[in-house]
Amino acid sequence: MEEDPSESERRIWKLSVDGSSCVTRSGAGLVLVSPSGWTLEYALRFGFKATNNEAECEALIVGLAIAKHLEVQKIEASSDSQLVVGLASGEYEAKYLSHFQSLKSAFEVLRVLKILRAENARADQLSKLATAEELEKNQTVLVDYLDRPTISEVDVMDIDLPQEPNWMTPFINWLRNGILPEDPAEARKLVYRANIFQLHDGILYERSFSFP
Repeated sequence: MEEDPSESERRIWKLSVDGSSCVTRSGAGLVLVSPSGWTLEYALRFGFKATNNEAECEALIVGLAIAKHLEVQKIEASSDSQLVVGLASGEYEAKYLSHFQSLKSAFEVLRVLKILRAENARADQLSKLATAEELEKNQTVLVDYLDRPTISEVDVMDIDLPQEPNWMTPFINWLRNGILPEDPAEARKLVYRANIFQLHDGILYERSFSFP
């Protein structure tokens, strides 16, 4: 027996995304709503500079990766960015296309719709929060960090081999040796962000939405 179309529509998850870029920071806002109304909100700060268009694409990719992790089968994503809708149809942002296509194959139904900015208010608020100065003090929404663009290859560092200092070095120093940066602000930020990393068999791994 074929599924009732109205029943199929009631099983669709809703994802709203928005990206934000300012002079000093870039980030994204994500709102994922289940068919029963359960809502997950994320403010995602980027550890890299992104244009507003890139931030919009990152928001969609990360939002879909979260939905995939939750084993969502049917999803409708919405954005006020024509570029994001164009990414879904293969018209724009070719560098993100392969990531989108790999995620698309995980869903039975995936639609990406263009909506008015006024209809995307909450995702827009979260994207602005992600670039706010005092993000770490917010206690009302989930906050996470994306250190590199999703189109970058995963960095894995074997700490038993000699390495030039890089962005991973402070995390390794803290997780393995308990050594923090001398600057108190940098130390607080590092401790806050270190929960997305772990050391396993001498290798630093990052847990994120797109890859382990």
